[in-house]
Amino acid sequence: MQLSLRADYALRVLIYLGSHPSNSASTAEISNAYGISKHHLVRVVQLLGQHGLVKLVPGRFGGITLTANPADIRLGDVLKAAEPNLRLVECFDEATNTCPITAVCGLKSYLREAIEAFITNLNRHTLADLLTTGRKKKLSEVLVQFSK
Repeated sequence: MQLSLRADYALRVLIYLGSHPSNSASTAEISNAYGISKHHLVRVVQLLGQHGLVKLVPGRFGGITLTANPADIRLGDVLKAAEPNLRLVECFDEATNTCPITAVCGLKSYLREAIEAFITNLNRHTLADLLTTGRKKKLSEVLVQFSK
């Protein structure tokens, strides 16, 4: 399984905001810190905003901030917001499925169960778990170097 860039970037944005001293940043800062496309990042930030995970304040003095305490942001929920389909195999999408054994194959149910376990496990962890005092300081130091 491989997460899309959207999911990867969504998690990175939240980590950046949670480790940033002011808990506010611009897309340019985050883009520079991670060396990723600002255009793609803007779309990810909009997605996070639509799901109520970040607040977007437009304008020259605006920025992006977390809408909740990091302890309330569950990693599995973030992943589900950024990866709404989580289709591992063709038969997960009934509209485009052409697999001839779908009706008699048991693999789909096992894979769904595995995805549910994956999300459940991630939901045992929050953004705060990624931002322990020592790690938050180190993340901030590393990210500030690159965001200038």
